[in-house]
Amino acid sequence: MATSEKNLSVYDKENLPDAKDMKIGFVVSEWNPEITESLFQGGFDALIDVGAIKENIVRWNVPGSFELPYACKKMQESFEMLDAIVAVGNVIQGETKHFDFVCQGLTQGIMELNLKGDIPVIFCVLTDNTKAQSEARSGGIHGNKGTEAAIAAIKMAQLRKDAKFYKSN
Repeated sequence: MATSEKNLSVYDKENLPDAKDMKIGFVVSEWNPEITESLFQGGFDALIDVGAIKENIVRWNVPGSFELPYACKKMQESFEMLDAIVAVGNVIQGETKHFDFVCQGLTQGIMELNLKGDIPVIFCVLTDNTKAQSEARSGGIHGNKGTEAAIAAIKMAQLRKDAKFYKSN
């Protein structure tokens, strides 16, 4: 579904897993900070809204979006008690192929972390053609992708917990 047909900030609080005891990590790119800070805040606020405890939310910063997979891997290794990690970034199309290489590399890296690691990593990276598109998806007219990513983190954390339960029974 296209973002233009959805508000990224809308979620059904009543039908979410209990987030009170969940521990969620964020790795946030410092590149385009007006966008990434808004994405982080949207995610943080959503977690608090659904009952997560502030002290159970960990945040690391990295210089840019390309560094997200490495930092998420290190966070997986350093905080085995985390239930999910949200990778927050923003890449805006420029005049060169740099956009394509960065987007492909970080997407592949996060996907590999999900396939090889035990802690789910949620992709909260805006890859837009213009800054205006990123603004619209980081708290603007289309809502906040950070909110959507935080809700996905809760759902994937619960899936991980359920999978461990079924495996042990």
